[in-house]
Amino acid sequence: MMKKHSSIRRVALVALSAAATIHLTQAALGQTAVKFSLDWKYEGTQAPFLVALDKGYFRVEGLDVTIDTGSAPEAINRLAAETYDMAFTDINLLIKFRDQNPQFRINTVFMTYNKPAYAIVSRKSRGVTTPKDLEGKRLGAPTADSAFAQWPIFAQANNIDQSKVTILNIGFPVREPMLVAGHVDAVTGLSFSSYINVKYSSVPRDDIVVFLMADFGVRLYGNGIVVSPKFAAEKPDAVKGLFACVSQGPQRHGERPGCRYRFCAQAQRGRNEAIGSGAPANGLA
Repeated sequence: MMKKHSSIRRVALVALSAAATIHLTQAALGQTAVKFSLDWKYEGTQAPFLVALDKGYFRVEGLDVTIDTGSAPEAINRLAAETYDMAFTDINLLIKFRDQNPQFRINTVFMTYNKPAYAIVSRKSRGVTTPKDLEGKRLGAPTADSAFAQWPIFAQANNIDQSKVTILNIGFPVREPMLVAGHVDAVTGLSFSSYINVKYSSVPRDDIVVFLMADFGVRLYGNGIVVSPKFAAEKPDAVKGLFACVSQGPQRHGERPGCRYRFCAQAQRGRNEAIGSGAPANGLA
């Protein structure tokens, strides 16, 4: 009797295993491909997307997601060209793009930043402790910088005479180094990345001044998830599914910020290996 029951259990386990294999195979075959563009390199702000990819949340939802790095304008252009389906980018740049290109009805469907990270970063040792102190100073700003695009609003909101501020057009790679070296007195950038770049250039933390524009009169939204009209119309369930997956990352790992950094580091390593081999790794390109 015991042998009979044992045989029955083995048969049942084999049947269950076969059924699970068939289900997984069917799910894999039925997955919806999604090309997703980021607005920059792999940083902490990209963690919700990378966590969802690493943990398999997308696949459980029936999505085969490929995530590519880029820039905020590039992400929008990718959607306009229909070479990508969805993207994480700056809603303010999207508004400008749609104003100049009304034929492209790209929509923001999920807001992630209730205020943008636009900032002006300076140093107390350069004589700057308030926005008004920027008068008579040199402001380094790449012309294509989305934060610099908000400079007129920031200046007006803080009663800054723009004629008394010298604007220097500088490249992104030398922006923070020029501030560290004292070649400029302040720079435009994003609050988190510019601050970190300056801090880890041996500038004392208490010498760094960050004016988050949203806290100084610039009332705007920030980044959001945007989608091409064609993809939204043809695959609305995929759009909803991606939202559900992305929201799981902060919920499950929000109390462990170290995890977010680890996922970003893993993604960058995977990207470097993919570049070296000529092929994408783990859905990352």
